[in-house]
This record gives sequence, structure tokens and C-alpha cells, in this order.
Amino acid sequence: MLADDIPIAHTPRGGYGNVLPPPVLARCTEPLVDGAPDLRGLWKAVRVNRGGELVPVTDRLYHYVERIEQCGNRIVDMGGGTVADGRADGTAEHGIHDVFVFDYRTPLHVIVSFEGGTTYVLQPMLVSVIARAFPAIDIPWSWLPVVVPWLNVTRRLDSQGNLVWTRPDQDFVMTLQRIGGPNEPYTRLDLPESTTGGSGLRASR
Repeated sequence: MLADDIPIAHTPRGGYGNVLPPPVLARCTEPLVDGAPDLRGLWKAVRVNRGGELVPVTDRLYHYVERIEQCGNRIVDMGGGTVADGRADGTAEHGIHDVFVFDYRTPLHVIVSFEGGTTYVLQPMLVSVIARAFPAIDIPWSWLPVVVPWLNVTRRLDSQGNLVWTRPDQDFVMTLQRIGGPNEPYTRLDLPESTTGGSGLRASR
């Protein structure tokens, strides 16, 4: 089964809460494209730096868990209550078209690519920045297929096989360890039900 044979997944209304949805690409047999880092698995935060300083282990960010699935050049990342499903081909058309983690309503449009065989790059489009700043404005994403380079979000494998997630918009660098495979279920038992799925991300604009 190819990646094209499986419908695109989206964030459910209000986010998925504390239980990861079923895997999307479990039935896919298409091999990863050349140059794609193998990021498949369940990942949990073990170290967080913000503003160059180590964040205390009591911070909510240490509860963060995400699942990454891959097939061909398609990658599905579930974390913080959202589902990001797109193709890493560097095009706006095949990128992620979903919603922001902060409210599960504001449209999010991101171009996806792989770099250097180690890194997964998310390039937010200008229309996403405008949509978050001015939620009352409703414009088609296709009008502004322009990226915002200084907001690029990356996930890369380090030399120890950990996942390093860099978010300039949140001013943090998170290191995550693989705790399971991409088809394993996961339920948050260490946090009460919450509208952010335990993401720990700051919701302020």
C-alpha cells in the first residue's frame, strides 16, 4: 500500500486530548524516500532548553510526547493534541494544512522538507502568521505560498539517536528519546484532561 492510498489525517475538533489517535500510516508499505531521516516512533521529552537555559524538570514541557509516522515522503506527526500530516516535497500544495496547537481553530499551513538525511523541516507560510495575528481574517492559504524563514521549526536526529526539536517561535530546544514504535498506542496518565493535550506550549499570542 502506497502513501497515496491513505487519506490525509487532520486534527479532530478541539484536539485529541490525552489519548493519541490510531496510527495513520500503519498499513503503508512504501519505503522511505532517499534522504529521509527515519524518525518513526514514540518520543518523550527528556531535556528542554529555553533562552539558552536548562528548563527545570518540573516544567510542563517534560510531559510532552509525540508520535511520528513515515511512508514514502509522507510524514505524520501527532503531538500536543494536533495531527500534522504532509509530504516532505517542499511544496505548499502538499504541505500541512491543519490548525494551530494553541486553540485548535486557527488555520495552519506549512511547507515540509527533509534536509541532510537527518532533519525534518517545517516552514510556516506567511498566511499562517497572518491568520494567527488576525483571526477574524479569512484568506485562502493558496494566496500566500510564501515561507517565513526565521520561524522554521526543525526535528533532527543527533549522534545518540535522540530527536532534537527546535522551535524559534517558542524559544526552546527540546531533546526527546524514543520510547516506542510508530504503531504503538499512548495515553497520558500523568496529566488531567486538558485542552492542550499536555503540550506545554505557551498559548499567548
